[in-house]
Amino acid sequence: MTKEMILGILIPFAGTSLGAGCVFLMRDQLRLGVRRMLIGFAAGVMVAASIWSLLIPALEEAESAGLGVWSFVPAAGGFWLGVLFLLALDHLIPHLHQDADSPEGPPARLPRITMMLLAVTLHNIPEGMAVGVVYAAWLAGEGEVSLAGALALSLGIAIQNFPEGAIVSMPLRAEGASRPRAFLDGVLSGAVEPLAAFFTVMAASLVIPALPWLLSFAAGAMLYVVVEELVPEMTEGGHSDIGPLAFALGFTLMMALDVALG
Repeated sequence: MTKEMILGILIPFAGTSLGAGCVFLMRDQLRLGVRRMLIGFAAGVMVAASIWSLLIPALEEAESAGLGVWSFVPAAGGFWLGVLFLLALDHLIPHLHQDADSPEGPPARLPRITMMLLAVTLHNIPEGMAVGVVYAAWLAGEGEVSLAGALALSLGIAIQNFPEGAIVSMPLRAEGASRPRAFLDGVLSGAVEPLAAFFTVMAASLVIPALPWLLSFAAGAMLYVVVEELVPEMTEGGHSDIGPLAFALGFTLMMALDVALG
Protein backbone atom coordinates (compact mmCIF):
# COMPACT_ATOMS: atom_id res chain seq x y z
CA MET A 1 0.00 0.00 0.00
CA THR A 2 1.27 3.46 -0.88
CA LYS A 3 1.37 6.42 1.49
CA GLU A 4 -1.31 8.15 -0.62
CA MET A 5 -3.60 5.17 -0.14
CA ILE A 6 -2.96 4.96 3.61
CA LEU A 7 -3.68 8.69 3.99
CA GLY A 8 -6.83 8.40 1.89
CA ILE A 9 -8.11 5.50 3.97
CA LEU A 10 -7.51 7.39 7.24
CA ILE A 11 -9.09 10.72 6.18
CA PRO A 12 -12.71 9.55 6.75
CA PHE A 13 -11.74 8.10 10.14
CA ALA A 14 -10.29 11.49 11.10
CA GLY A 15 -13.62 13.10 10.21
CA THR A 16 -15.49 10.76 12.55
CA SER A 17 -12.98 11.35 15.37
CA LEU A 18 -13.23 15.14 15.07
CA GLY A 19 -17.02 14.93 15.09
CA ALA A 20 -17.01 12.72 18.17
CA GLY A 21 -14.98 15.43 19.91
CA CYS A 22 -18.06 17.66 19.84
CA VAL A 23 -19.16 15.82 22.99
CA PHE A 24 -16.62 17.94 24.90
CA LEU A 25 -17.95 21.20 23.45
CA MET A 26 -21.74 20.70 23.62
CA ARG A 27 -23.73 20.24 26.80
CA ASP A 28 -27.05 18.85 25.65
CA GLN A 29 -28.23 16.24 23.20
CA LEU A 30 -28.57 17.36 19.61
CA ARG A 31 -31.90 18.99 18.89
CA LEU A 32 -34.22 17.22 16.47
CA GLY A 33 -33.85 19.89 13.79
CA VAL A 34 -30.06 19.80 13.98
CA ARG A 35 -30.05 16.01 13.81
CA ARG A 36 -32.33 16.05 10.77
CA MET A 37 -30.01 18.49 9.05
CA LEU A 38 -26.88 16.45 9.78
CA ILE A 39 -28.48 13.16 8.75
CA GLY A 40 -29.88 14.69 5.56
CA PHE A 41 -26.46 16.09 4.67
CA ALA A 42 -24.82 12.69 5.24
CA ALA A 43 -27.46 10.98 3.09
CA GLY A 44 -26.90 13.45 0.23
CA VAL A 45 -23.14 12.88 0.28
CA MET A 46 -23.59 9.10 0.27
CA VAL A 47 -26.03 9.13 -2.67
CA ALA A 48 -23.80 11.39 -4.78
CA ALA A 49 -20.72 9.31 -3.91
CA SER A 50 -22.57 6.13 -4.87
CA ILE A 51 -23.37 7.54 -8.31
CA TRP A 52 -20.30 9.57 -9.34
CA SER A 53 -17.55 7.76 -7.45
CA LEU A 54 -18.81 4.17 -7.71
CA LEU A 55 -21.57 3.33 -10.19
CA ILE A 56 -20.37 5.49 -13.09
CA PRO A 57 -16.75 4.22 -12.78
CA ALA A 58 -18.14 0.65 -12.55
CA LEU A 59 -19.99 1.15 -15.85
CA GLU A 60 -16.90 2.70 -17.46
CA GLU A 61 -14.68 -0.16 -16.20
CA ALA A 62 -17.06 -2.73 -17.68
CA GLU A 63 -17.26 -0.86 -20.98
CA SER A 64 -13.46 -0.61 -21.25
CA ALA A 65 -13.32 -4.38 -20.65
CA GLY A 66 -15.23 -4.83 -23.90
CA LEU A 67 -18.64 -5.80 -22.55
CA GLY A 68 -20.41 -3.37 -24.88
CA VAL A 69 -24.18 -3.32 -24.39
CA TRP A 70 -23.74 -5.72 -21.46
CA SER A 71 -21.69 -3.20 -19.46
CA PHE A 72 -24.60 -2.75 -17.10
CA VAL A 73 -24.37 -6.38 -15.86
CA PRO A 74 -21.46 -5.95 -13.39
CA ALA A 75 -22.93 -2.67 -12.14
CA ALA A 76 -26.41 -4.10 -11.64
CA GLY A 77 -25.17 -7.42 -10.27
CA GLY A 78 -22.68 -5.86 -7.87
CA PHE A 79 -25.27 -3.32 -6.77
CA TRP A 80 -27.73 -6.06 -5.79
CA LEU A 81 -25.02 -8.05 -4.04
CA GLY A 82 -24.23 -4.96 -1.95
CA VAL A 83 -27.88 -4.47 -1.06
CA LEU A 84 -28.31 -8.13 -0.08
CA PHE A 85 -25.06 -8.07 1.93
CA LEU A 86 -26.27 -5.16 4.08
CA LEU A 87 -29.71 -6.75 4.34
CA ALA A 88 -28.09 -9.93 5.69
CA LEU A 89 -25.98 -7.98 8.21
CA ASP A 90 -29.11 -6.11 9.27
CA HIS A 91 -30.77 -9.41 10.19
CA LEU A 92 -27.72 -11.19 11.60
CA ILE A 93 -26.25 -8.53 13.91
CA PRO A 94 -28.24 -7.24 16.91
CA HIS A 95 -28.37 -3.45 16.84
CA LEU A 96 -30.48 -0.54 18.03
CA HIS A 97 -31.18 2.59 16.03
CA GLN A 98 -31.37 5.92 17.78
CA ASP A 99 -34.80 6.66 19.34
CA ALA A 100 -35.96 3.09 18.57
CA ASP A 101 -37.85 1.24 21.32
CA SER A 102 -36.69 -2.26 20.40
CA PRO A 103 -33.51 -3.64 18.78
CA GLU A 104 -33.27 -5.27 15.37
CA GLY A 105 -31.60 -8.54 14.45
CA PRO A 106 -31.40 -11.69 16.57
CA PRO A 107 -32.22 -11.47 20.30
CA ALA A 108 -29.17 -10.57 22.39
CA ARG A 109 -28.59 -9.50 25.97
CA LEU A 110 -26.33 -6.58 25.19
CA PRO A 111 -26.24 -3.13 26.81
CA ARG A 112 -28.28 -0.50 25.00
CA ILE A 113 -25.15 1.59 24.29
CA THR A 114 -23.41 -1.44 22.72
CA MET A 115 -26.34 -2.08 20.38
CA MET A 116 -26.43 1.59 19.40
CA LEU A 117 -22.74 1.36 18.50
CA LEU A 118 -23.37 -1.78 16.45
CA ALA A 119 -26.01 0.11 14.45
CA VAL A 120 -23.47 2.81 13.59
CA THR A 121 -20.85 0.18 12.76
CA LEU A 122 -23.23 -1.38 10.20
CA HIS A 123 -23.63 2.08 8.71
CA ASN A 124 -19.86 2.62 8.40
CA ILE A 125 -18.92 -0.69 6.76
CA PRO A 126 -20.06 0.27 3.21
CA GLU A 127 -18.35 3.66 3.48
CA GLY A 128 -15.04 1.98 4.27
CA MET A 129 -15.56 -0.47 1.42
CA ALA A 130 -16.26 2.41 -0.97
CA VAL A 131 -13.01 4.17 -0.08
CA GLY A 132 -11.04 0.93 -0.30
CA VAL A 133 -12.32 -0.08 -3.72
CA VAL A 134 -11.67 3.30 -5.38
CA TYR A 135 -8.09 3.31 -4.11
CA ALA A 136 -7.69 -0.28 -5.29
CA ALA A 137 -8.92 0.78 -8.74
CA TRP A 138 -6.42 3.66 -8.77
CA LEU A 139 -3.59 1.38 -7.63
CA ALA A 140 -4.45 -1.08 -10.40
CA GLY A 141 -3.88 1.70 -12.93
CA GLU A 142 -7.47 1.82 -14.15
CA GLY A 143 -7.91 5.09 -16.04
CA GLU A 144 -11.53 5.48 -14.93
CA VAL A 145 -10.43 6.18 -11.31
CA SER A 146 -7.77 8.83 -10.68
CA LEU A 147 -5.94 9.59 -7.43
CA ALA A 148 -7.74 12.94 -7.29
CA GLY A 149 -11.09 11.18 -7.71
CA ALA A 150 -10.25 8.74 -4.92
CA LEU A 151 -9.20 11.66 -2.72
CA ALA A 152 -12.48 13.42 -3.51
CA LEU A 153 -14.40 10.41 -2.19
CA SER A 154 -12.25 10.31 0.97
CA LEU A 155 -12.83 14.01 1.60
CA GLY A 156 -16.56 13.75 0.91
CA ILE A 157 -17.02 10.87 3.33
CA ALA A 158 -14.84 12.64 5.92
CA ILE A 159 -17.05 15.73 5.66
CA GLN A 160 -20.20 13.71 6.25
CA ASN A 161 -18.45 11.68 8.96
CA PHE A 162 -17.88 14.82 11.02
CA PRO A 163 -21.58 15.32 11.85
CA GLU A 164 -21.96 11.55 12.13
CA GLY A 165 -19.32 11.49 14.87
CA ALA A 166 -21.37 14.04 16.81
CA ILE A 167 -24.58 12.11 16.13
CA VAL A 168 -22.95 9.04 17.70
CA SER A 169 -21.20 10.55 20.71
CA MET A 170 -23.93 12.98 21.83
CA PRO A 171 -26.68 10.34 22.25
CA LEU A 172 -24.22 8.09 24.10
CA ARG A 173 -23.60 10.97 26.50
CA ALA A 174 -27.36 11.38 26.87
CA GLU A 175 -27.64 7.65 27.65
CA GLY A 176 -25.39 8.18 30.67
CA ALA A 177 -21.87 7.61 29.33
CA SER A 178 -19.13 9.95 30.52
CA ARG A 179 -17.77 12.45 28.01
CA PRO A 180 -14.45 10.57 27.53
CA ARG A 181 -16.32 7.26 27.14
CA ALA A 182 -18.79 8.77 24.67
CA PHE A 183 -15.89 10.27 22.69
CA LEU A 184 -13.96 6.99 22.67
CA ASP A 185 -17.02 5.00 21.58
CA GLY A 186 -17.68 7.55 18.84
CA VAL A 187 -14.09 7.18 17.60
CA LEU A 188 -14.28 3.38 17.77
CA SER A 189 -17.52 3.40 15.78
CA GLY A 190 -15.54 4.87 12.90
CA ALA A 191 -12.62 2.47 13.24
CA VAL A 192 -14.49 -0.09 11.14
CA GLU A 193 -14.09 2.17 8.08
CA PRO A 194 -10.30 1.91 7.65
CA LEU A 195 -10.54 -1.82 8.43
CA ALA A 196 -13.23 -2.35 5.79
CA ALA A 197 -11.20 -0.24 3.35
CA PHE A 198 -8.04 -2.28 3.97
CA PHE A 199 -9.73 -5.65 3.43
CA THR A 200 -11.49 -4.34 0.31
CA VAL A 201 -8.17 -3.18 -1.14
CA MET A 202 -6.69 -6.62 -0.47
CA ALA A 203 -9.64 -8.38 -2.11
CA ALA A 204 -9.65 -6.06 -5.14
CA SER A 205 -5.90 -6.41 -5.68
CA LEU A 206 -6.31 -10.19 -5.85
CA VAL A 207 -9.21 -10.09 -8.32
CA ILE A 208 -8.66 -7.08 -10.61
CA PRO A 209 -11.38 -8.15 -13.13
CA ALA A 210 -13.90 -7.95 -10.28
CA LEU A 211 -13.39 -4.18 -9.83
CA PRO A 212 -16.66 -3.18 -11.58
CA TRP A 213 -18.51 -5.61 -9.31
CA LEU A 214 -16.78 -4.31 -6.19
CA LEU A 215 -17.40 -0.65 -7.08
CA SER A 216 -21.11 -1.25 -7.59
CA PHE A 217 -21.22 -3.56 -4.54
CA ALA A 218 -20.09 -0.64 -2.35
CA ALA A 219 -22.67 1.61 -4.02
CA GLY A 220 -25.49 -0.85 -3.33
CA ALA A 221 -24.44 -1.21 0.30
CA MET A 222 -24.27 2.57 0.79
CA LEU A 223 -27.65 3.22 -0.82
CA TYR A 224 -29.22 0.48 1.30
CA VAL A 225 -28.07 2.36 4.41
CA VAL A 226 -29.45 5.64 3.04
CA VAL A 227 -32.91 4.25 2.27
CA GLU A 228 -33.24 1.89 5.23
CA GLU A 229 -31.79 4.12 7.94
CA LEU A 230 -31.00 7.72 7.03
CA VAL A 231 -34.12 8.74 5.11
CA PRO A 232 -36.52 7.57 7.87
CA GLU A 233 -34.43 9.36 10.52
CA MET A 234 -34.23 12.48 8.35
CA THR A 235 -38.02 12.75 8.17
CA GLU A 236 -39.05 11.57 11.66
CA GLY A 237 -41.11 13.73 13.99
CA GLY A 238 -43.42 15.41 11.49
CA HIS A 239 -42.98 17.40 8.30
CA SER A 240 -39.83 19.49 7.93
CA ASP A 241 -37.88 20.96 5.02
CA ILE A 242 -34.55 20.89 6.87
CA GLY A 243 -33.65 17.29 6.03
CA PRO A 244 -34.36 17.48 2.28
CA LEU A 245 -32.51 20.79 1.94
CA ALA A 246 -29.50 19.40 3.80
CA PHE A 247 -29.69 16.32 1.57
CA ALA A 248 -29.55 18.54 -1.52
CA LEU A 249 -26.57 20.44 -0.07
CA GLY A 250 -24.66 17.24 0.70
CA PHE A 251 -25.44 15.81 -2.74
CA THR A 252 -24.29 19.00 -4.49
CA LEU A 253 -21.08 19.23 -2.47
CA MET A 254 -20.08 15.61 -3.14
CA MET A 255 -20.96 15.90 -6.83
CA ALA A 256 -18.88 19.06 -7.12
CA LEU A 257 -15.94 17.48 -5.30
CA ASP A 258 -15.95 14.41 -7.52
CA VAL A 259 -16.32 16.31 -10.80
CA ALA A 260 -13.79 19.03 -9.85
CA LEU A 261 -11.14 16.65 -8.52
CA GLY A 262 -11.94 13.50 -10.48
